[in-house]
Formats: sequence, structure tokens, C-alpha cells
Amino acid sequence: MSRIKTHVKKGDEIEVITGNHKGKRGTVLLVNAEKGRVVVEGVRPVKKASKPTEANPSGGITTIDGPIHISNVRKVG
Repeated sequence: MSRIKTHVKKGDEIEVITGNHKGKRGTVLLVNAEKGRVVVEGVRPVKKASKPTEANPSGGITTIDGPIHISNVRKVG
């Protein structure tokens, strides 16, 4: 299986160049090259409902970082 080359990798500092989150900066947490998506810390918060578990007995709504398309980000520095 061949690897897909991307211009950003985990840990890079990036800036969003287009879309609803234009101008926001953050650190890359995850790169999914096959789907062309990156998860950036603090850029696209998404609320997700979770069932009660032993770790979180009350369940409820949690906020996670959502993915954005890799073409919408630019490496900074």
C-alpha cells in the first residue's frame, strides 16, 4: 500500500484559509490522507451526544474537534 503525500502532518501549526473558520489557527491533531481531512485543535468544535458509561456516568453532550478538508489549511512557520 502506497502512502499519500500531504503538505501538513500531525503537530504542525496551521491557519485555515477558506470556509466558515477562515483565519483561525491551531495545531493538527490528526491527518486522514485517504479522505483528505485534518482535525485541528480548537478550529471546528462539534457537539456530540454520548451515552452514560462507567467513565462518564451522567452521559450528556460533549464537545470534540471536527475535521476540515486538507485543502482549506495552510502551514504556518
